[in-house]
Amino acid sequence: MAYTIASNICEGVADCVPACPVACIEQGDGANSKGTIWFKIDASICIDCGVCLQVCPVQGAILPEERPELVI
Repeated sequence: MAYTIASNICEGVADCVPACPVACIEQGDGANSKGTIWFKIDASICIDCGVCLQVCPVQGAILPEERPELVI
């Protein structure tokens, strides 16, 4: 099961991008409801390692489950 970055909670800090060992995190299109860039996880590549969750400074931005309804 892949992790999910909740688009409208993500603040675009992007600490998760270089930390991901399989490079499954990419920038989303446009801005979220906060007006910031956001990132998304490609579920077909994610290995469910949890590194992104460990390095993200934004509480609740990354969930340890696949929740496609939270991605814009």
